[in-house]
Amino acid sequence: METKMVMQRKQEEQASQMSHSVKLSSQIKKKSFTTSDEEASYSDFYPIIPGDLMSVKEILNMDNFPRHRTWEILKETLAADEEEYHRDKWTLFGNEAEKVELDVLRNQHMLRTRIDKIALRNQAEKKVSTYMKYLERLSQKAPDFPIPLRPHAVWKGMTVKLSCTVHGSPPPKVTWYKDDVPLRISDQPWNYSLQQAFGLYSLEIRRCSPDDAGEYKVVAKSPLGEATTFATLVVNSYQGAVAGSERLQTSTMQLQEEAKFGTSFSPTWVKEGDSLTLQCTFTSAPLPFQQDITWFRDGIQLHQSNNVDIKMVDNKASITLKAAHKEHEGVYTARLRTWDGIQEHSAFVYVTDASAAVLGGPASPLSVQVSDVNKDYVFLTWQPPSADGASPVQGYYVERRDLDKGEWVCCNVHIQKMCHYPVFGLKEGTLYQFRVCAVNKAGAGRPSKATNPVLTVDPLEHTRTMVVKVDKERTITITKDELEGQVKAPFPPTNIHACEVSDTYVVLSWTEPEPRGREPLHFYVERSLAGMSSWELASLDMVVNSPRFPVFDLVKGKQYRFRVRSINKYGVSDPSEPSEPISLGKPQALPAPPHSVMAIRDTDTSVLLQWKEPKEKDDILGYYLYYSETDKQDWKTVNNKPLTKTRFIVHGLKTRREYVFRVKSVGRAGNSNYSEESRPIIIKSAIYVPSAPSAIALLLCTESEMVLGWRAPACNGGDPVRGYYLDQREEGMDMWREVNVKPAKERQLKVCNLSSGHFYQFRVFAANVVGVGKPSEASEAFLCEKWTKPEPGCPYDLQFREVRESSLVLLWAAPLYEGRNPVTGYLLEISQGDESDKWTRLNDKPISDTHYKVSDLQAGKTYRFRVSAVSNAGVGCASLPSEPVTAQTKTGTKNIEAGVDNDGFIFLGYEADEMDDESKLLWSKDYSEPIDARRAREETKNNRSVLTFTDPSEEDLGLYTVEMGDNPNLSSSYDFTAEDLERLKELSWQVRNPLIALKSGWQVEVSEKGCVRLWLQTESLSNAAELRLIFNDREISSSPHRKISFDKAKGLVEILFDQLSQEDEGSYTAQLRDGRAKNQSTLVFVDQKFRQTMALADAKRRDHQRKSGPYFQEFLSWSVNEECELIIKCKVTNTNKDTTLKWFKEDVEVTRVVYNQSSGVSTLAIPQVTKKEAGSYRAVVSDKRGEDVSILELVDDVYDKLLQQLSKQCALSAGPLSIESTAEGFRLYCSFKYYISYLKTSWYFKEKRIDQDARTKPGSSMQKVWIEIFNPTENDKGKYMLEMFEGTETHKRCLDLSGQAFDDALLEYQRLKQAAIAEKNRAKVTKGLPDVVAIMEGKSLCLTCFIDGQPAPEVFWLRNDREIVNQAQFTITKEPKCSTITVNNVNYGRFWKIQHFCAQPVWL
Repeated sequence: METKMVMQRKQEEQASQMSHSVKLSSQIKKKSFTTSDEEASYSDFYPIIPGDLMSVKEILNMDNFPRHRTWEILKETLAADEEEYHRDKWTLFGNEAEKVELDVLRNQHMLRTRIDKIALRNQAEKKVSTYMKYLERLSQKAPDFPIPLRPHAVWKGMTVKLSCTVHGSPPPKVTWYKDDVPLRISDQPWNYSLQQAFGLYSLEIRRCSPDDAGEYKVVAKSPLGEATTFATLVVNSYQGAVAGSERLQTSTMQLQEEAKFGTSFSPTWVKEGDSLTLQCTFTSAPLPFQQDITWFRDGIQLHQSNNVDIKMVDNKASITLKAAHKEHEGVYTARLRTWDGIQEHSAFVYVTDASAAVLGGPASPLSVQVSDVNKDYVFLTWQPPSADGASPVQGYYVERRDLDKGEWVCCNVHIQKMCHYPVFGLKEGTLYQFRVCAVNKAGAGRPSKATNPVLTVDPLEHTRTMVVKVDKERTITITKDELEGQVKAPFPPTNIHACEVSDTYVVLSWTEPEPRGREPLHFYVERSLAGMSSWELASLDMVVNSPRFPVFDLVKGKQYRFRVRSINKYGVSDPSEPSEPISLGKPQALPAPPHSVMAIRDTDTSVLLQWKEPKEKDDILGYYLYYSETDKQDWKTVNNKPLTKTRFIVHGLKTRREYVFRVKSVGRAGNSNYSEESRPIIIKSAIYVPSAPSAIALLLCTESEMVLGWRAPACNGGDPVRGYYLDQREEGMDMWREVNVKPAKERQLKVCNLSSGHFYQFRVFAANVVGVGKPSEASEAFLCEKWTKPEPGCPYDLQFREVRESSLVLLWAAPLYEGRNPVTGYLLEISQGDESDKWTRLNDKPISDTHYKVSDLQAGKTYRFRVSAVSNAGVGCASLPSEPVTAQTKTGTKNIEAGVDNDGFIFLGYEADEMDDESKLLWSKDYSEPIDARRAREETKNNRSVLTFTDPSEEDLGLYTVEMGDNPNLSSSYDFTAEDLERLKELSWQVRNPLIALKSGWQVEVSEKGCVRLWLQTESLSNAAELRLIFNDREISSSPHRKISFDKAKGLVEILFDQLSQEDEGSYTAQLRDGRAKNQSTLVFVDQKFRQTMALADAKRRDHQRKSGPYFQEFLSWSVNEECELIIKCKVTNTNKDTTLKWFKEDVEVTRVVYNQSSGVSTLAIPQVTKKEAGSYRAVVSDKRGEDVSILELVDDVYDKLLQQLSKQCALSAGPLSIESTAEGFRLYCSFKYYISYLKTSWYFKEKRIDQDARTKPGSSMQKVWIEIFNPTENDKGKYMLEMFEGTETHKRCLDLSGQAFDDALLEYQRLKQAAIAEKNRAKVTKGLPDVVAIMEGKSLCLTCFIDGQPAPEVFWLRNDREIVNQAQFTITKEPKCSTITVNNVNYGRFWKIQHFCAQPVWL
């Protein structure tokens, strides 16, 4: 027993020592395993296993540690030892211990790896946490109330909601206060309800009581600050405002009225490229918190930019697009803050296509987007245009522009059919813009809007750079190239694949090598057919700088493999792994068209269009809409930016026109075919409930009953009002009680069972086929007591008819309460403006009618009216003012017209411009009396209504009116007077006893062939028309000599004579009948009229026969030209090559004739006319077909007329008067182109005729007329005039011979006179020798020469230029006036030349 105890004690000591040693080793802190990316850290959470020993118990107690199968046995053993199960010795055998040791080493390595990962994770989480805290600090914002609380004033028992919006980061804590006391919602959960959502905090108070009145405050707190907003709630009761009103009196007075939208922009159309301005006005100047008006397009806020200008001036806000493009089409919204929240106004802006670049060219594409930007590559996408032009779009051209150069360059040689394209070969670090043009058969269309400038850079540059922040001011930038060490030659790229596949190109993409080297990197692209081992260069001489490369020259149906090499200055890498087989894709099909297009009525100018998208809708970008008027096929585009929804409101349509619609799907492959057309729809407003009635008036009151009247709603909702419902309540009560269950048809109702002395309020609902509209505003409180006042009550139901630019008709109903005496008349008042209190009397004396035409209004001005009833007891109270009315004529307004129909009935007709199938035109007399069906009947067809009188008489005279049943604003009137009745009755008799109207009575015509035609024409006749022709009291019909025709459609009656004879002389009568209409016309064809017609017919017959061969188109005629020549000409026609033309004068052929055979004109020109030109001229043209003769008798009167015309032309050719000096005096002369004596000339000096005397002598020649003045003196100075009279007209030429002109002429005269005297006294031969003398030989010749001169001249004789001296052969005698030479014995055969001084030589 003791031995066992000793052994047990030793075992316990050994276990204790082992445990102690293990405990000590486990408590030593050792440095844990670290990596190069984190700092060294000590593990305080996991034990570090020693390299040589670790207790089994510690290993077994570690959680999440891989265990060996023997560990469970060891654990059970230790557990048994702790339960004091004693063992003598624990021995581990070799194999088992070795396994445990291996497991320990393996687990040690695993523990170190896990601890390393946990340390890295902790460090990353710490950095992320730090960064998130930094972002949180950046986004922190102090609490703020963008929309504060707003004061409210409510009636007791009503529900009110106080709301505000809170912004802040971190989200603030919000607390509500009432009168500075925290509001505890849990105390009154039935009364208070607090709601919060997305920053909007609302406090709803149900059934307000006076205790709820007071100041409410909201406080928002956060670590960054505190914000407060407050508002006052006033609760009104019968006694007036209660708690809270004192505080409101000061705060409310300081509050200004908030602005709201006034007039705003409507759907707008702008042409592409033009500027666009949208403007909205406000009811008042916006408050400070409303100054920030925000604008949105399709829900995206717009900001100030180069193209967008946002302004806020006074109470107007506007946005301007300096250049509108299709991308700018969409819904534009203006947003205004109000106390209650946000108020918005929206309208659609349509951007229409600009004019085509070429005739029939397509419109511009849109939404050009740039993606996948690299150093030399970008990928473009766009949307196709809505309008193809004259032919479908065939494809697109892509253009780019380098901003430094500014020139657009086309990127693709071949047309790109799809709406996407890879652009390659760009310069790195360059700003580019891109645009696209659509192309069809007509050519390239307008380019799209250019993209924003795009910078070509390496998109992965940021991934190769890391910035480490050292402190607040210093950073360290580490690039991946620096970490790669001394790597020079690049590695091959990886992951070669196709990122874009089309039916015309493939875009390859790959991952840059790692490491890539420090030098700039380029790539070579190689390709090979799948299954082949040969490779070829795909990039050829192109430099590929980015990991993108488009390949265009692939063959369809074949597969290719690609590989890429990297290259830098140090060399080329090995090729990459080949890509998977790549081939061109299938052509992308056009999207399917939509279907089930349906148009729904919306407004008078718009429709709601809905359609269903096709089944395959994945590739659809949107939809284009088109419209056309029915049966016109003139299709127009609605939108130029694809719509993403399947419903749209189409604006800008014409009211009452019928339209059809169709839709296209839009995809990257282009536009789909058109959908089926929608059903035709007529544009008119949709039917909706009527608006609220107004102007409730008390018309009559007894002790327990009231009669109320009201004004009809301003808008009936597109359907006539079917009835009215009236509610009542006592003053001060909240609950309304129905008065009538069945709708009231009229605009007045009697309310019974009321309590006398109580005040009542009323409201009215209008109802149509759609439903019941909104209630009117509550009337004023009416006291229920019996009326006993002597004056009449107020008229009611004021209405307008026939509103024009300067006039209108006012109608009203007589008051129900007449007072003590009957109503005798009415007084009218007018007020200009919507709310003016200044009233002016229209009539000085009361009128008895309940209608009145107001004239002399100003066009475009707004007016209101009111009416007062008058009786002997006085003037009653005025009616409620009418609704404002503007004096303007509505477009399409027409008036009533009076006339007679085809049956002879008198009618009044009116044609409405706008009329529905359910609309009715209502006729009345004097605006009140219904039409007596016994005296007139109404009939309406289409848009026209006719009131036809049965038997009109003076009883039917009066003012007739017509109006549209559902739109009384369309109305007109006609005053049917006695003059109208008399005029229309006469017209009615003519219709009932009609005459066939004659367009033309009997006419006589002679044709070119000599045929005679008698005809008359009436209006168009029916096929049943009848004709009887009477000639000299007997009926005639057609015969070979006389043909009769009757064209009923034209109303033409004809009698045609081939050759008129004496038997045809007489009277012709045509008797016509067509139904009830008839008429007759008579032609008296006798005596001179008949003879002239027959002669003319014979002449024309002969002339026609003459023209069967060559003939004179123009007979011989004469004329005088400007050269004063006589021109005789004629013109022949119908000639041929055998035709001859000859002229004769007095039967002698004239040969000086000019004949132009091509024109047929023959001319004879006579330069000077003398008496021998008078006579008979004859021209004969002839050939085998015949001949024609033209004669011109140029004698007697004709010759005198010729001379007169020639004289006139001579006078017109006269030049100005001129003067020349002579030795005898002056000569005044006038030059002519041609002068004849028929032109009578007279000379005048100082307005007196010059008669021939010793000092004057007139003269003339063929070209001149003159007068000589001998021995002129100073008395001959003055004005000279030549009058030329050619038989009908006088022509004058004048010369003022005075001053220097006279002096010069006189001086020249004196010089010439002296020269003449000297010439007269000069020695000269007065009678010379003969030229030649013949004489017989041996004879004597005597020659005598007579001479003159003072003094007596000396005479010399010469022979052969030698002086003759007296010899035996020559004998010379000299006398004072003559000299003689005798030649004796003249020799034969000798010729002499004998001269005498001053004489001509003579030859012998």
